[in-house]
Amino acid sequence: MARALEIARAGGLRGEVPVGAVIVHEGAILAESHNRTLELCDPTAHAESVAIRAAARRLGDWRLSGCTLYITLEPCAQCAGAIVLARIPRVVYAASDPKSGMAGSLGNLVQDARLNHRVELVTGTLAPESAELLRGFFRARRGRGGPPV
Repeated sequence: MARALEIARAGGLRGEVPVGAVIVHEGAILAESHNRTLELCDPTAHAESVAIRAAARRLGDWRLSGCTLYITLEPCAQCAGAIVLARIPRVVYAASDPKSGMAGSLGNLVQDARLNHRVELVTGTLAPESAELLRGFFRARRGRGGPPV
């Protein structure tokens, strides 16, 4: 999770919402990304979605069995769906997202019994650090008259 926070900070310095994701396979980092929605002009370029795509390419398989995804913020509906589709068995996230989180806050798509894959969740790892990074980013954005968030 420490690496995911580093990546999130780097994204924040580029003007992206500071969320970082790291996918680990067999003890080694397979893929990592920060949010890239502004950079790519792509509303789907969330940190975990970009990392999932990169990990699948690197493994040569759309199934990310045996991987753990570390994310600094609870995944949204889009990313929770991608996690389920990629068959990622374990997700560790830092801060909860009461406004759009779909791994326990608004709903729990990644553990929905109606789906064919359910994820083991670990929550709260480095949550204070992640939450403060996000709060600081949005405070600074509002303070300088940036676009509404």
